[in-house]
Amino acid sequence: MSPVRDPSYGSWPLLERERHFDLGTLLSCAVTDAVHPAAVGQLGLSHAGCWECDLDDNSLLWSGGVYDLFGLPRDAIVSRSEAVGFYAEHSRAIMERLRSHAIHYGQGFTLDAEIRAVAGKPRWFRLIGMPVYEECRAVRLHGLKLAI
Repeated sequence: MSPVRDPSYGSWPLLERERHFDLGTLLSCAVTDAVHPAAVGQLGLSHAGCWECDLDDNSLLWSGGVYDLFGLPRDAIVSRSEAVGFYAEHSRAIMERLRSHAIHYGQGFTLDAEIRAVAGKPRWFRLIGMPVYEECRAVRLHGLKLAI
């Protein structure tokens, strides 16, 4: 599987993670929920959030901003298959390909993705993700979702 080459999405080596993912290396989902929106500038947490996906069971951990992007209550339990169902078909196909590439080759990825939020309105966000390794094995993906 070769990396995708397009200005709106692509993969990148983990050695470049600070260039693509600096905020994600500093803040976890739990931390971003504890930070007042004004502290992260005009963007606000309802327009951005951290996410994690455990690769053993595909369980998701989202900060409040990700729930807001999808239009879901912050206490909702969302499976990965439910979350993927919100993606527009073209975005879902690219996201799944980049996700697989990231896990297999140990690379980060960026994608401008379209979803249909709970209210049914189309919405775009930038998805930034990278694998986390333990004992030379990818155990989870984590990243940011930013409204665009």
